[in-house]
Amino acid sequence: MLPETAAIHAGFEVDPVTRAVAVPIYQTVSYEFESAEHAASLFNLEVEGHRYGRISNPTTAVLERRMAALEGGLDAVCVSSGQAAVYFALVNLVSPGQNIVTVPQLYGTTHTLFAHILPDLGINGRFAKDSSPSSIAAQIDADTRAIYCESVGNPAGNIADIAALAEIAHAHDIPLIVDNTVATPILFRPIEHGADIVVHSLTKFLGGHGTTLGGVVIDAGRFNWKNEAERFPMFSKPDESYHGLIYHEHFGRAAYLGRLRSVYLRTIGATLSPFSAFLLLQGIESVAVRVDRHVDNTRYVAEFLQTDHRVAWVNYAGFSTNPYYKLAQRYFHGRVPSILTFGLHGGYEAGIRFYNALQLVRRVVNLGDSKSLACHPASTTHRQMNAQEQLSAGVRPETIRLSIGIEHIDDIITDLDQALSQATATEMQMPAAEALP
Repeated sequence: MLPETAAIHAGFEVDPVTRAVAVPIYQTVSYEFESAEHAASLFNLEVEGHRYGRISNPTTAVLERRMAALEGGLDAVCVSSGQAAVYFALVNLVSPGQNIVTVPQLYGTTHTLFAHILPDLGINGRFAKDSSPSSIAAQIDADTRAIYCESVGNPAGNIADIAALAEIAHAHDIPLIVDNTVATPILFRPIEHGADIVVHSLTKFLGGHGTTLGGVVIDAGRFNWKNEAERFPMFSKPDESYHGLIYHEHFGRAAYLGRLRSVYLRTIGATLSPFSAFLLLQGIESVAVRVDRHVDNTRYVAEFLQTDHRVAWVNYAGFSTNPYYKLAQRYFHGRVPSILTFGLHGGYEAGIRFYNALQLVRRVVNLGDSKSLACHPASTTHRQMNAQEQLSAGVRPETIRLSIGIEHIDDIITDLDQALSQATATEMQMPAAEALP
């Protein structure tokens, strides 16, 4: 099935008992065992089935299969949030004393994970000087265990050259992990360009309505975890916490997710509730039509801001002058995802006045909602970073990030226009346009 169809049908057959065509909510913690022998077989991972709600659930299983189908992966594991998905994806394959190489343009909390949390666990997060493949390659050494990037950076709007990064990763026998939250599988599927692991915050475009937290880790099923370099012994050596189980032998191509579910989801418990899985499935059914409207509305807004004398700069990959324009054409065929950043004449103070004057557009840190949303990253999502780290992540003091929703475009622009008027009313003279970040 193509993504638009998979979003509605993948991973679920008509319920054999009730004949229900909507995915049921299995609101249960436990599942009865047929016998003590059956229970032992389940806990030994010898047979398929559900053991306990912290580990798996039939409603959530549909969501996992649907997301795997949407991204073209082998399988998926859902967790309680996008940030939990990022954390699990990384610690499942890296050990103390080793490192992960990443681009500098990351979502603020992900940056904190790399810069502060993982180092406390003995894992070094190495930031390249920029998102170019050459800068990434320069950071890799014998202890590197993965390359990590966002397909579209939040909020910088940078576009990663996934095919080039995958080539570099595989030349070093390490996987490429891609956060595809902003692009969604409707606009871009990283696995088709060489990515090995894809993560999402399902909270954003896929859920689409700002009601439900959720995350997912998707495995392409192609990476050889038992490679000749033996960089990943956790998959090829016995796990004493699981009766000597060898994940690569037991799960085959699904070894990565088999270990993630058995070790991290089972013991740490960042579990997605079945009701949340149900709500996310409802959002995914309409993601394709919503993304079309998001994309169209964002282009209208970008063009409005670009020609407005009150705006100093606009960062939107759909413009031919943008440094990521060629990658946008190559990977998205011109359908640029629906976040953009801009700055006003008057700098930080004008940006704050604009932000405070918004009426229709909601002032929140979320993105990917059906509603249009605005964020001032320097005050919120990237607040924990110092000034230089903010600039490296594409955040200037005056930066406003917009996530354009699916309202009527005239109403969106009317609100932006009145906020611009209020923000610049005290400016007696407009300075020359500033350069793009």
